Amino acid sequence: MKQNTIVIHGGSERHAHGAIVEPICRSTTFRFDTVDEFGARVADILGGKRDAYVYTRVGNPTNAALEHRMAILEGAESCVVTASGIGAVSAVMWTFLKQGDHLLADAALYGDTHAFFGEVLAKFGVDVTFVDFTDLALVKSSIKPTTRLVYFESPCNPTLKVIDISSISTIVREQRSDIRVVIDNTFASPFLQTPLNLGADIVVHSMTKYLGGHCDAVGGCVCGSKVDILKVLLEGIEYATGAVMAPDNAALILRGIETLSVRMERHCENALTIARYLEGVPHVDRVYYPGLSSHAGHVIAMKQMRAFGGMIAAELHGSLETTKAFVNALKLVQLAVSLGGVQSLIVHPASMTHANLSPDTLAAAGISPTLVRISIGIEDSGDLIEDFQQAFEAA
Repeated sequence: MKQNTIVIHGGSERHAHGAIVEPICRSTTFRFDTVDEFGARVADILGGKRDAYVYTRVGNPTNAALEHRMAILEGAESCVVTASGIGAVSAVMWTFLKQGDHLLADAALYGDTHAFFGEVLAKFGVDVTFVDFTDLALVKSSIKPTTRLVYFESPCNPTLKVIDISSISTIVREQRSDIRVVIDNTFASPFLQTPLNLGADIVVHSMTKYLGGHCDAVGGCVCGSKVDILKVLLEGIEYATGAVMAPDNAALILRGIETLSVRMERHCENALTIARYLEGVPHVDRVYYPGLSSHAGHVIAMKQMRAFGGMIAAELHGSLETTKAFVNALKLVQLAVSLGGVQSLIVHPASMTHANLSPDTLAAAGISPTLVRISIGIEDSGDLIEDFQQAFEAA
């Protein structure tokens, strides 16, 4: 099946009573006829069987339906869903890292991911290095004998930097085969980019964003090999974080995925229109959008993405105060964290999503005081442009 069909039918099963929508199983626990049946079912789970249910923290039928569909979309052997995107990231880290191990990460990351790596993991004795992953020689020289994971986003949050997934994966493989390459694919979604096909080992998502698509369900997921996902399920979720997705959220995200194709097409179309508009506005010093030929990663994006996504970053002309005035003057585009919904949203990263980072860390990540990040929705692009124009005039 092609992507447009997979988002609707991937992993679907025939249900009792002919239900064509995945039923919601809210049960936290599951019954056994005998004591021995419990042991047999646990053995099935440990053996990798994903439709053996004991307790929703380690498996639920509604969650499993979402996991099957995501595995197909990402081209993965398996998937496990989590309570949030940071739940997915932390589950991976607690599974594959221990005291004394080294994590190599890109400098431009979601603010809470950066804080988790730099503050929490470091507190538990994990050595963390942040470097610019567009410098391939620097990435190669930064790999240590103790490196266990290499982690990055592409496109990056919030700067829209594009990283060559295939080249990073090749560099890591040439150094050591036991290092796992982990990529956050939230900004692209599997509709635009499938990192496992480009050499990555593990893909994480905040499913709250494009996959859910309506800002009404929080969730995350981890996709990869059957062996790795089973380890994440048992060690990262059951034993460590307990970051299990609620079945009601799984149902909402499944519903959201069914319209992923048509939504992403409109997101991409609108974002390219808005990016071109912003390039011609005197109040904007620079626009970061992978679909523009002016973007430093445009050629790489053309190679590894099917289209260029719905996220834009822009450096506004002027000061921090005028930037805030512009953001505050918007009416249709709403000031709110998160992204990937049908509504257009804007944030000022330096004072919002990445406010927990130091000035030096912000500078290393390319986050200036006048940078704004815009999640372009599926509204009429002309209405969005009118809103931007009146906000520029007001500021």
